[in-house]
Amino acid sequence: MENKKFYNVRDLIENAIKLHPDNIAFKLKEKNGKKVKYVNITYKKMQKDIFALGTAINSLNKKEKRVAIIGKNCYPWILSYLATFYGNNIVVPLDKGLPDTEIKDLLERSKANIVIFEDKYIDVMKQIKNEKLGSVKHFICMEDNTEHFKTLAQLMEDGKKEMKSGNKKIMSTKIDDKKMAAIIFTSGTTSLAKGVMLSQYNIASNINSMQRIISIYDTDVNMAFLPFHHTFGSTGIILFLSRGTTNVFCDGLRYIQSNLVEYKVSIFVCVPLLLEAMYKKIMQEVKKQNKEKKVEFGRKLSKFLLKFKIDVRRKIFKEIIDKLGGNLRYVVSGASSIDKKVAESFNDFGIITVQGYGLTETAPVLIAETERTIRYGSIGHPLPDVEARLEDKNEEGIGEIVAKGPNVMLGYYENEEETAKVLKDGWFHTGDLAYQDKDGYFYITGRKKNVIVLKNGKNVYPEELEMVISNLPYVEECMVYGKEKDDDLVVSAKIVYNKEYMQEKYKDYSEEQIKEMIWNDIKEINKGLTTYKHIKNIVVTDEPMIKTSTAKVKRYEELKKTE
Repeated sequence: MENKKFYNVRDLIENAIKLHPDNIAFKLKEKNGKKVKYVNITYKKMQKDIFALGTAINSLNKKEKRVAIIGKNCYPWILSYLATFYGNNIVVPLDKGLPDTEIKDLLERSKANIVIFEDKYIDVMKQIKNEKLGSVKHFICMEDNTEHFKTLAQLMEDGKKEMKSGNKKIMSTKIDDKKMAAIIFTSGTTSLAKGVMLSQYNIASNINSMQRIISIYDTDVNMAFLPFHHTFGSTGIILFLSRGTTNVFCDGLRYIQSNLVEYKVSIFVCVPLLLEAMYKKIMQEVKKQNKEKKVEFGRKLSKFLLKFKIDVRRKIFKEIIDKLGGNLRYVVSGASSIDKKVAESFNDFGIITVQGYGLTETAPVLIAETERTIRYGSIGHPLPDVEARLEDKNEEGIGEIVAKGPNVMLGYYENEEETAKVLKDGWFHTGDLAYQDKDGYFYITGRKKNVIVLKNGKNVYPEELEMVISNLPYVEECMVYGKEKDDDLVVSAKIVYNKEYMQEKYKDYSEEQIKEMIWNDIKEINKGLTTYKHIKNIVVTDEPMIKTSTAKVKRYEELKKTE
């Protein structure tokens, strides 16, 4: 498979269009009552759409174009994103879950002069327009059901007319590979959210590296789960497009399984929470059918045969794979650590499951497993073209991951002070702690800022304990933290239990009895831990924690609630 290097997003996409003009880039579902229709967007058609929209965007403003995009994952979203890059402009992807005040604030902070939005944001956009807040001059609605704003379809018609009149600049615009091409705000409250500046070169180089370690084919069907405003989602979709795959959208978390079957999905990128939920569902079905022993025997048999290079996993577990659409072959998990048991089980079923690690600041992937280098619990080795090492290691060999490579950001937008804290002599300081084994595999132990430093100088890594607590069958999510007491910190855990599980197994239990049962399980966990790691305080609830769009717990906000 071709692994030619590209230095900007436009060249990556244009290469894919040249190689796969008639492949389906996107399969879109249109619903009209109970009637369902599928619309296929070929790579050639996508190119025409990008040219039309890119031409129109370039004509909206004589000065620099900064295009903010907000909305759910859909074809108009990615079309707007690519069209902005094609015109050598700057894209500002915004989190679709932001409250109105933060949408206004980030539009202002980014100096966006064009905003393309889903129709659910019409009211806030009317307010911004009427009050003349910030620098936005052009408001474009993705859907056609509004009289208040120009629509994306109308804008594209304008672009087509211009091209017919001879405006072909979009095809010849010189891309400045290394200038700021995207401002991506990190998760957090508006005052804390930092604007990560990425160039097209940062993104393209990350895709060049990933193409060398992930087997993606032009016959694959990818389901775009991860939100496009997140770098993992947007770089991911460009990676798949660069290989000529077909891309589809999920109808919602409740419909994942039916969508996998409907579209015959073969590959996707997701967060661990999604995979873990899928695994739980599979195992519930296995248990219901009394097939636990059969599955366990199948796993042992297939592992034994693999030693002799005989792979019968997909035959043995055909029933499970068929429930997932029959074609699923490759899953990449990222954003946080995946349960070892879940990753191992998927691989045992014959579905390659690997883990990647990265940050918005690194466009995003730094370190990853490959199908040939899977080591459960680890995040693998640095990507090709990326250097990574551990700095300031303690006596346990745990240090901060620092990295260097062409995918490392330009800096934080209008924030030299924060940039200087993380970019030192070309090395990016991730804030993540890890250790390496003798073969160079990296193992994340947690965030530097989350470490609980006890009075006796011992370090407790919350993420390590969270993984153990999460193995309890009723635990939906948990957070380990240090609670202040008598000039020291007490290792504490907030545990969210699954209400349905408790009602089914312990329907007569009171809240107090549930807490007592959980506390007894924590005491059992403590028995297997070094004394200083013992959890001595718990908060029990069935209320979900506040999370980011990639399902990471917002620790700062949760900690405020425990005070």
